[in-house]
Amino acid sequence: MTSHDETSILHAVDAVFDREVDFLAELTSHPSTRGNEQSAQDFMAEELGARGYAVDRWTIDVDAIAHLPGFSPVIGAYEDAVNVVGTHRGSGKGRSLILNGHIDVVPEGPLDMWHSPPFAPRIEDGWMYGRGAGDMKAGLASNLFALDALRHLGYQPASDVFFQSVVEEECTGNGALACLERGYRADAALIPEPFSEKLVTAQLGVLWFQVHLKGMPTHVAYAGSGSNAIEAAIPLIAALHEMEHRWNRADRRHSDYADHNHALNLNIGKISGGDWASSVPAWCVFDVRMGLFPGQDLDVAKAEIEAVLREAASEHPFLRKNAPEIVYHGFHAEGYALSENRSPAATQAISELEHAHMSVNGSALDKLAITATTDARFFGLYADTPALVYGPRAEAIHGFNEQVELESVRRVTQATALFIARWCGLDKI
Repeated sequence: MTSHDETSILHAVDAVFDREVDFLAELTSHPSTRGNEQSAQDFMAEELGARGYAVDRWTIDVDAIAHLPGFSPVIGAYEDAVNVVGTHRGSGKGRSLILNGHIDVVPEGPLDMWHSPPFAPRIEDGWMYGRGAGDMKAGLASNLFALDALRHLGYQPASDVFFQSVVEEECTGNGALACLERGYRADAALIPEPFSEKLVTAQLGVLWFQVHLKGMPTHVAYAGSGSNAIEAAIPLIAALHEMEHRWNRADRRHSDYADHNHALNLNIGKISGGDWASSVPAWCVFDVRMGLFPGQDLDVAKAEIEAVLREAASEHPFLRKNAPEIVYHGFHAEGYALSENRSPAATQAISELEHAHMSVNGSALDKLAITATTDARFFGLYADTPALVYGPRAEAIHGFNEQVELESVRRVTQATALFIARWCGLDKI
């Protein structure tokens, strides 16, 4: 590919970028929290179909994926969990590619904490605000409009490309797993999660679990004769944080996190309990998220978590005879390190992305080990497919006033279009 060809692709992205911004605003306006993704997926399927892609829209079948490596346990039904994949079939001359992104977003929280309604996207000073604008609907837009830019020039990928819009990324990853179970495979995957135009070299694993505690109810006038289940959670949470500090010790760190003093974060994300302000609470449930390093065994980690909770409970006069119940649900995710993949495919894919990034930015591609997880693990660990995580700059993801920088979205779209052209090859339409 000549420098003239590359310049033409960059200009083609510019030519379609206003439409990309409009698309992102429309997509962000859909409140696609877990269980409510259908309207956004309808929109995505319509857009893919209008472009002539073969659209596959299906409801995830838990029984079909429950036996697969990487499956995360779920609570509740999946009748509302819908994936969408658009397929382009190439001439077979290039290397195939999965363009993956997730449509689900986290809850918006108290609306009065937002400067403007979270699902009424607005643009100010070059940033688009809205829940999911950064995480990661801008990535879905960059994937789609990179292909649009090539079409604008009269080209299409010479190999197969699978555009995936998946659910469940924010809680299990089972949407991406369902794509693997359905047979979607490629020579590489690109996932534009919002990590400021850096290539993710490693990501953590994540465990979600609930701790169910019992208490002894009584009228608050006689509180001393009862056992407060909510207060009993406090020493157990403290014990889990002590475990968190141990797991972060230098001698337990993965090499990609050697200089990161606290990569593994434990979060008490939700707590509920009790029935009445004047009654000692008889029950309490708190939800926990715990990070793990790549290579850290999930079963060993769970055994240590359970031992820590049992030991802490043994110090409590009521819990020592009424042990906490631990329920695993949601993320059951292993860590993944692209840096450990020495295969020719991974080396070549990284090289092509580095070239694309340099052509757009005039600077080398920075690399980053992140303290979160992404769907990249499914491709890298279970499908022998190098998974490149590279997306735009966003701020306040999962927080109030989430925002994505539009010029960064433009650059990522340009780099993605160049990467597709170099990785897949191009045919005239």
